[in-house]
Amino acid sequence: MRAPDRERQGVIATLLGRADEVMLELGAGGELMIARLRALLSLLVLLLPLAAALGGMGMRDVLAGLALAVFVNLMAQVWLALARRPRRHPWLSYATSAYDISMTTLVLALLATREPAAALNSVVVWNFYMLAIAVTALRNDGRLALGSGALAILQYGGLALAIWYLVPRERLVSIGYGMVSTAGQVERLVLLAMMTLVACAIVYRMQRLVDLSGRDSLTGLPNRAWLLQHMTRVLDAARREGHSLTLALIDLDNFRRINEEAGPRGGDQAIRRFAAWLQSLAGDDESLARIGGQEFVMLLRGPAGSAWERLDRARRTLAHAALVADRTGATLPLSFSAGLAAFPHDGGNPSALLTVGDRRLQQAKRAGRDRIVARDE
Repeated sequence: MRAPDRERQGVIATLLGRADEVMLELGAGGELMIARLRALLSLLVLLLPLAAALGGMGMRDVLAGLALAVFVNLMAQVWLALARRPRRHPWLSYATSAYDISMTTLVLALLATREPAAALNSVVVWNFYMLAIAVTALRNDGRLALGSGALAILQYGGLALAIWYLVPRERLVSIGYGMVSTAGQVERLVLLAMMTLVACAIVYRMQRLVDLSGRDSLTGLPNRAWLLQHMTRVLDAARREGHSLTLALIDLDNFRRINEEAGPRGGDQAIRRFAAWLQSLAGDDESLARIGGQEFVMLLRGPAGSAWERLDRARRTLAHAALVADRTGATLPLSFSAGLAAFPHDGGNPSALLTVGDRRLQQAKRAGRDRIVARDE
């Protein structure tokens, strides 16, 4: 496969894949920012019926506009209340984006009942589609940006087709809004597609920057910054659901000897292969991160007892795994030490669990290494 094809597939996979913990956390902050902005703009919408009444519009139309403005404000407060509980509702960003786009379509449809040309040639209202697509970039989710752009194109395209085929041609000309043309509507759809691509490009760039800052360059595993973000969410979920978790702080034993006998490149190889071996032990809903040097953290589901049994079995098999060789080609035996900390018994936050895990890891080292300590001695 050619490099451009691989790069293109990588971009698509990044945009369509689930965002990592740091991106999700940033996206939750973006959703709250958008919710506050939506609430502020909705207050301004209340001025529109007043302006219409002062302009001589009929009472019936003024009341209809007031009812719509009140509805918009109520929904803005609902979205704001939900956004104030970050990441509690995974569907929230999709719902609010669909709402923003659908409200724009609704306003254009209401305009079409009075003046069809206004619905298709209005610049101010139509630009809310562009705004709704643009702000998806603040949520840091490529799937959301693509979905919102597609929804805007489908809704506006469907509205334009319906008006074009159902409304007499003479009503598609207006003194205030000009004449509706096929070319003009195609241009608007192309602009919506272009804005979608721009939003996706911003999301992709953000994902790449976060990925580079949140990943260990040697092993490709998440680093300490990612781990602390991830642990906060995992512990909150476990607390709500009443699940038990175990943090394992793992250290590859005698790494200086490995460097001396295998050389610096062999030492790097040992780290990479040991990381891959640890990753093979983790389940689908469990996590592994490299926090520095030859130290790793695993978040395991279940109590400390079952975690100790899993890691102890793995410890015994590691001695027979040919992961790295010395300069002569002979296999170097590897071993690891680990300290376990149980949630919530040993701590209710990442800092407390890491402190307990480190204390027990030091106990394992003082006791001769190649062992796992699950309780203070």
